[in-house]
Amino acid sequence: MSASELAPGSRLRHPKFGSGMIVSADATYYKIYFYDSEEVKTLARDYEGFEIEEAKKPDFPMLTQKDVEKAIREALIQTSERSPIVPLGGKWIGGSVTLNPGDASLQEKDIPMDTFFHKIVMVREKLRVLEQNINNHPKLDDEDRVHLQQYITRCYGSLTTFNVLFAYKEDQFKGSGGKD
Repeated sequence: MSASELAPGSRLRHPKFGSGMIVSADATYYKIYFYDSEEVKTLARDYEGFEIEEAKKPDFPMLTQKDVEKAIREALIQTSERSPIVPLGGKWIGGSVTLNPGDASLQEKDIPMDTFFHKIVMVREKLRVLEQNINNHPKLDDEDRVHLQQYITRCYGSLTTFNVLFAYKEDQFKGSGGKD
């Protein structure tokens, strides 16, 4: 076995630093704890001056940083509460929402319409996730589920005011009556 194929736990000797143990490894480097100096040094895996004292084989294939990043990215995509793309009604694109305080000495707040719309869509998505969690909760009985569902339906009803912003009717909020 070559020195570039060792797993953590392997012991080796370096001509300058003495005896050490590999504590971690990536595709290019070993981190090695050297006993004499009581230091951890990062050295290239392909260094040919190592003398292997005790070799440990990797239990699994070596992962590169790109492999780990790709796995994390895929996991985040699969588990995130990403909002589906819901189009804003055409007449609102590029617009803004202006909030004017009752006190004239205070400054008004201007919010881009796409930011405002995105926040409304995110509220809708979070309500849907809450609804799913209620429906699948193991400790709630049917009566509790119905009671909590009624609150969510009322929330949807309160949000029907914003239906005017949606490009398509099927994306709009529906309250208990199922109408706008």
